[in-house]
Amino acid sequence: MAKALTKTQIIAKLADQNDMTKKQAKEFLESLAALAYKGAKDGFTIPGIGKLVKVRRKARMGRNPATGESIKIPAKTVLKFRIAKAAKDAVLPAKKK
Repeated sequence: MAKALTKTQIIAKLADQNDMTKKQAKEFLESLAALAYKGAKDGFTIPGIGKLVKVRRKARMGRNPATGESIKIPAKTVLKFRIAKAAKDAVLPAKKK
């Protein structure tokens, strides 16, 4: 299995493919990340890749794996990333029916 690209490798590929300097590509990537962080509370979509959404998890009962004791897990808000259908179809082969 191939290794994931590092931030530096991503910046180099973006700069190569879009006729820009590595510094410009880095600024673009960082501004996209900042925009995503700021917009995540309302849902932030990157077309063709996916969407950041805020989800409220309900309180639930869990189990301590070490002792087997039941514990109450409180409700909380989490951030999830939902993959776009186009991205999923590009990476995973379509299922045969």
